[in-house]
Amino acid sequence: MVADARPRAIALMGPTASGKSACALDLAQRLGGEIVSVDSALVYRGLDIGAAKPTRAEQALVPHHLIDVCDPWQPYSAAEFAQAARAAIDGIVARGKLPILAGGTGLYFRALLEGLSDMPEADAALRAALADEAAAHGWAALHAQLAQVDPEAAARIHATDAQRIQRALEVFRLSGRPISDWQRHARGTRLPLRVLKLVLAPAERSSLHTRIAQRFDAMLAAGFLDEVRALRALPELAAHPRPLDLPALRAVGYRQAWDYLGGAATAGQFRERAIAATRQLAKRQYTWLRGELDARWFDPATQTAALAAAVRLFLR
Repeated sequence: MVADARPRAIALMGPTASGKSACALDLAQRLGGEIVSVDSALVYRGLDIGAAKPTRAEQALVPHHLIDVCDPWQPYSAAEFAQAARAAIDGIVARGKLPILAGGTGLYFRALLEGLSDMPEADAALRAALADEAAAHGWAALHAQLAQVDPEAAARIHATDAQRIQRALEVFRLSGRPISDWQRHARGTRLPLRVLKLVLAPAERSSLHTRIAQRFDAMLAAGFLDEVRALRALPELAAHPRPLDLPALRAVGYRQAWDYLGGAATAGQFRERAIAATRQLAKRQYTWLRGELDARWFDPATQTAALAAAVRLFLR
């Protein structure tokens, strides 16, 4: 049998609030690793507290990559992420370090590990037209349109997931082919590394719900609303005709805070809606994670020793 000589990497996945960042930092410090963030919110400058971005002190402990790479009014695609992340990984491997890929954005993980299909690129005019349709009729109506032309994609995309609804309809209108068909026939280039996939997830969903609520309250105490006030004051966002259509501000918590600061909700409604949106995100992440058939699952509260043993065996 020929030994697998590919460089190794660890992919640390999991739902939001499961403790991925702390675990990644611990592994990187103990194993001589560098962290590649696989999170669609952490790429944006200014999204710090509400995105649970590693602090400056934490980032100083070990090198972090793909954090603060663009401004919140700028679009950033999964393809751009994959290209930048692969370049970062090449550098980590060249330095003799262990890449630790940590995050909860399924599309980013798929783009990085498996490559993306050669589907149509984004079309600014069509995206604007779809946003206008959504403003007039609601994203639920566009989700119903998607169900007519691509029931497979509609079944896995939530009716409130504006970004993915928009992209799926964009691909269909540009190509005449459902996005699910493009994805089935993907011809992307896989990441040329041997990857250990680890899922960090509480065994009981109620435990995660408690963690989500506690973390959100900690974010509020740390100044999350002041952070969103600063975003609202940025000239580029203040002048934007539809700021909540921007991917950065569709991140859970930010949209609800934006509405609250604009007078569209009470403080109690804001907290309730933000926590509910975070739970919905976790539910979607669980659905994606269950499709990662080669991943190993660990409860962060009770199975840290088993996780450490799996890592040691992989690196031996």
